[in-house]
Amino acid sequence: MLDFNRFEILTFDCYGTLIDWEAGILSALHKILSAHGSSRDDPTLLSLYGEFEQRSEHGPYRPYREVLQDVVRQFGVELGFTPTAGEMRSLPESLPSWQPWPDTVAALRRLKSRFRLAILSNIDDDLFAATRPQLEVQFDEVITAQQAHAYKPSLKFFELAISRIQAPAHRVLHVAQSIYHDVIPAQGLGLATVWVNRPSARPGAGASKAAEAKPDLIVTGLMELATIAIPE
Repeated sequence: MLDFNRFEILTFDCYGTLIDWEAGILSALHKILSAHGSSRDDPTLLSLYGEFEQRSEHGPYRPYREVLQDVVRQFGVELGFTPTAGEMRSLPESLPSWQPWPDTVAALRRLKSRFRLAILSNIDDDLFAATRPQLEVQFDEVITAQQAHAYKPSLKFFELAISRIQAPAHRVLHVAQSIYHDVIPAQGLGLATVWVNRPSARPGAGASKAAEAKPDLIVTGLMELATIAIPE
């Protein structure tokens, strides 16, 4: 079991960990596919999404809005249809409506009573700004892909985060739903990690590329983490 007395700051992935991005992604994709008479089961859609997003984030940096539009384009190529410009925009435009997991806000408030909190997210600044009010706590730092000009799992992203949060690696605990994007690179820089293994139509990976690692702690939700970190 982790000794939570050693940590001064908890860093969080946002989409997938704090926000139920699968529900948001699938809702947007179902509408697009339905308009073109196409369908796939949710596990298949999430697997394709993880593959397409990783492909779109590889190479020179471009904004996340463009990444998501390219994801829709790749679905069209894969499934044999040509999305309209509006359909390509619909995925990033849906993001501000994606909702927190039911335990997110209460758990963040509890954790905030003891730790500094930070966001480390593969997102554009303006898109996170639309999500931020739903989380209802004040974060001490917010580090985005736009600021890093790189996407997790790039170490460039995590190196920027460590420089910004001004705490030694052994005092930082990184909390995330994605093994691929978060747990593996964070461990590579010496950070302790918590894998939030959220319920998913595609267990173990969700909308991320599948990967394997050994996090320091595995929980099924954020309130479980908060209860372990700050017992009654």
